[in-house]
Amino acid sequence: MNIALIGYGKMGKAIEEIALQRGHSICLKITSQNTHDLTPNNLKKADAAIEFSNPKTAVINLASCMKAGIPVVCGTTGWLKDLHYIETLCKEQNGSFLFSSNFSVGVNIFFEINNKLASLMDPREDYKVSIEETHHTQKKDAPSGTAISLAEGIINNLKRKIKWVNGGDAMPGELGIISHRVDDVPGTHKVIYHSEIDDVEIIHTAHNRRGFAYGAVLAVEYLASRKGIFTMKNVLGI
Repeated sequence: MNIALIGYGKMGKAIEEIALQRGHSICLKITSQNTHDLTPNNLKKADAAIEFSNPKTAVINLASCMKAGIPVVCGTTGWLKDLHYIETLCKEQNGSFLFSSNFSVGVNIFFEINNKLASLMDPREDYKVSIEETHHTQKKDAPSGTAISLAEGIINNLKRKIKWVNGGDAMPGELGIISHRVDDVPGTHKVIYHSEIDDVEIIHTAHNRRGFAYGAVLAVEYLASRKGIFTMKNVLGI
């Protein structure tokens, strides 16, 4: 498969390494220095694209892929206020789109465990829930997209929480997300249920970026032959 990489930072390079190992080729690499190369003609040389850029450019990049008829996998976070627009455009173009806040196989299993734990804790009102996430200092958005996905999973399964807030000072009905930024941390996410009697915690710790890159390549392999809007749940069959 010929893959276009839109965003060629640390994640883009990790994705390239995994893609080449799995027999694919990279036909286009877009960085902040050559955005003028993101043209329909160049995109049409690819069978699919993987977009890992930044919140300011993601929507433009995704729209370019869809208008060029190229399936696109997106891992950029911090732009989801425009998700409805992108999904609508995908449908209008009869395109192929897959977004995930985290492509790690382990994290997507972690999401399912989080949902189940929240449903078990729903009647246990003596437990207070919070989320902590730690990432490298280069990460531009806080809280992380993964932490937001965890929060949404809790809110969907825990009736006493109706929205998430950034920080630990949560009011009743709010779910606090505490964000830490530390050098050279790929990503750690913790969900804590605290009571006077005990704590129940689930934790996912990434050791490097390879898990994210591997999942992104699995996603583009899945998406390239399909039409529609998908998630990692479709890729992993969970």
